[in-house]
Amino acid sequence: MTPLDLSPAQARRIALAAQGFGKPRPDGPVNRGHLARVLARTNLLQIDSVSVLVRAHYMPLFSRLGAYPAELLESAAWGARRSLFEYWAHEASLLPLELHPLLRWRMDRAARGQGIYGRLARIAAERPDFVEGALRLVAERGPVSAKEIEGSRGSGSWWGWSDAKCALEYLFWAGRITTRTRRGFERLYDLPERVIPPAVLALPTPDEAEAHRRLLALAAQAHGIATAGDLRDYFRLDAEDVKPRIAELVEDGTLIPAAVRGWKAPAYLHRDARLPRRADAAALLSPFDPLVWERSRTERLFDFHYRLEIYTPAEKRQHGYYVLPFLLGDRPVARVDLKAERAAGTLHALATHAEPHAPAHTAEALAAELRAMAGWLGLERIRVGDRGDLAARLGAAVG
Repeated sequence: MTPLDLSPAQARRIALAAQGFGKPRPDGPVNRGHLARVLARTNLLQIDSVSVLVRAHYMPLFSRLGAYPAELLESAAWGARRSLFEYWAHEASLLPLELHPLLRWRMDRAARGQGIYGRLARIAAERPDFVEGALRLVAERGPVSAKEIEGSRGSGSWWGWSDAKCALEYLFWAGRITTRTRRGFERLYDLPERVIPPAVLALPTPDEAEAHRRLLALAAQAHGIATAGDLRDYFRLDAEDVKPRIAELVEDGTLIPAAVRGWKAPAYLHRDARLPRRADAAALLSPFDPLVWERSRTERLFDFHYRLEIYTPAEKRQHGYYVLPFLLGDRPVARVDLKAERAAGTLHALATHAEPHAPAHTAEALAAELRAMAGWLGLERIRVGDRGDLAARLGAAVG
């Protein structure tokens, strides 16, 4: 089969459409239907603990929908009528409940000590009674945090915090416990049968090959256009599990071989991918947004070299501590180091840098997005620092 020939601009428009960018945001209040439609595209929201602006799992919805009540996501993730569950997918993630059967192979592998952190595997192998004691405490006391379990006596031994946490995380990986809710950012564990709806737990479990096929198909749908590495990365699948499944998806027509000019690796187009004539996106992106979380893909797709510099010494940072790309049209055109100074009621743009191709109206468009974000976060004012080549123009646009 001759691969479909695509230009970089076409690939960008396909990827943006697949992720839900380029369409007008809702005019009225955002509801569960809007949330469900975003999750139908992204398939997950990555969870991260950094809260200098807002925690990562809240941002992709704002990027696509604009201001929405945070309680909407919290209810879907941890409420009585939940539609999401927590598990390891692309790192720690919130996923639609219907994906639960597709991750059970990972739970089974984890139960055997495969594909998990070494210390978790060791504690399960070397101290099984300790792990079972942790499970009993969750069953008796759940929902319960690791802090509430540490210091308790179980099976005649003293529970240290790190050992208790490791035991609970092993059980979480293995699917024997799950997240009932969160207190702040602290995970509260409970038994799956008290959290996951019975109808979901009763869904048939596909074999590993079928689960991998379906996860790859979802990754392809979320990307629109992708390399094999991109597809594997979305749900963090192993390379040896992916290769035969991609060939099967090509054979059944789910994936269409493609070649994107300038890409070194072959690409695959999802059969339902859309190619809009243009892309009119305008959005601030979390560093953990699925559009940009795989940095090599971000560079390949947008010619945008992007690194999160949280762990870089301050004097060596190029753009700032918590830098968000600003997407305008079909490419990131600026990056802004943002901080929510809640006590002062201020959204602080500490540094703002423009990309070489940024259009003349970048500062005005970014100012509008910052106003929307400040309103969403309940912050009264925007402060623009003087660092970066876009700072002066942004300051003037913000007023």
